[in-house]
Amino acid sequence: MGPMAESDLAPGIGAFVAIGDSFTEGLHDPGPGGGYLGWADRVAGALAQRQPGFRYANLAIRGKLLGEVIAEQLPRAVEMAPDLVSLAAGGNDILRGSDVDVLASEFEPAVAKLQAAGCRVLIFTGFDPRTFPVIRLLRGRIAAYNMHLRGIADAYGCDLVDLWSMRALDDVRAWSPDRLHLTSEGHWRVALRTCEVLGVPATGDWRIPLPPASGGSSRNSARWLAARRADASWAREYAMPWVRRRLSGGSTGDGLLAKRPDLLALSLPGSLQEPLPGSLPEPLPGPLPGLPPGLPAGLPGEVGQDLF
Repeated sequence: MGPMAESDLAPGIGAFVAIGDSFTEGLHDPGPGGGYLGWADRVAGALAQRQPGFRYANLAIRGKLLGEVIAEQLPRAVEMAPDLVSLAAGGNDILRGSDVDVLASEFEPAVAKLQAAGCRVLIFTGFDPRTFPVIRLLRGRIAAYNMHLRGIADAYGCDLVDLWSMRALDDVRAWSPDRLHLTSEGHWRVALRTCEVLGVPATGDWRIPLPPASGGSSRNSARWLAARRADASWAREYAMPWVRRRLSGGSTGDGLLAKRPDLLALSLPGSLQEPLPGSLPEPLPGPLPGLPPGLPAGLPGEVGQDLF
């Protein structure tokens, strides 16, 4: 099955099911009521504005491995028979050392199953982790996995969102303090690019760099020392809890349910509105304040989340 022609990119999408891990659940893009929005909720809001009666489900749960997403979420997505299914998973497996060739051999049949059910399939490459120490050690394996995903997208005609090439996400302000999950700014930009890939009109440009951070004139030695302190804080607050959880066999998603488990009408449209002007924090920030309207969802995360 070849790639879709340009004229086929924007048919009516009346139902959308998102499956995956914390990236699709929406960590760390806080929404009303103490839950999370995320790129998927934001895209769903854009689709709802164009399609009367639009329905949306989000089955993603933080910490899930690819095999768990395929076993637990994919059958439910097929059962719902939506027009569009997004599948983003594998990052947690890579963090745990899984063979990316094996991951790709599991990912491809999942795509085939969704397409056999008549679903349009949306997939994502992994991010380029070069911005942060330690995590950048995974760069080669993520790049290899991405090549597999691009091949699968070509072979099956999937919509592909290339996160690796999004240079705006090289800015540390697009990432939460755990360095593993996007802020509201990051999710907003991913949502805009996803709409672009799907052929859904949206206001905003994900390519525009974030405004310059203040304090850029600081001495190099002071900036280096601040960066090393931030690295030490990250290791203490996020990396070590992750290691302890791996040793105990636990996951941040244990016991959690999907935030939107049923394919229902979207009564509270999400928004692709840009985070409020002047709300951009300094490097290594917390979540952005002044969030646009969206969906109540999920539970707040804890420190030391899984990779995606």
